[in-house]
Amino acid sequence: MEKGVEGIKLALKVLREYYAKEDKGHASADGAGGGIIGMLEVVESDFSKGLAEMISEEENAQASYEQTTKENDIAKVTKEQDVKYKTKEAKSLDKATAEANSDRDGLQTELDAVLEYWEKIKEQCIAKPEPYEERKRRREAEIAGLKEALTILEGESSLLQRDVTRHEFLGASH
Repeated sequence: MEKGVEGIKLALKVLREYYAKEDKGHASADGAGGGIIGMLEVVESDFSKGLAEMISEEENAQASYEQTTKENDIAKVTKEQDVKYKTKEAKSLDKATAEANSDRDGLQTELDAVLEYWEKIKEQCIAKPEPYEERKRRREAEIAGLKEALTILEGESSLLQRDVTRHEFLGASH
């Protein structure tokens, strides 16, 4: 565009110089020359306007690029710092998790020991109901034992009575 504007300016300069000469060999073409010069001035104006717009767009694009580059640099630094801190935090959390797992394993071992001890204590301390058959067998054995004792006592009682009667008998004859 810049070369186009320069070319048009040069063409206008040449044409103006040509028609500005005192030589009237071109007098009949003065009107046509003025029309060409006028058209070239319009083209020059359009080219200059287009060039100004292009320059403005380029400057805006350059400013936008520089702004985006700065923002990207800031975002990059921020993200690098985030990665650094998050990596550090992840290591810290991994360490805390390992410690918590170790603590949990230790406490689970203690809990298992306590529960095992509790089961042993329950066996010793908590009364279990005796099955009916066992109670019946024990009571029958107790009743049999009492009957046997009664039989023995009745047998001794009769012996005692005989001894007492004999004693009385012997004591009276004395």
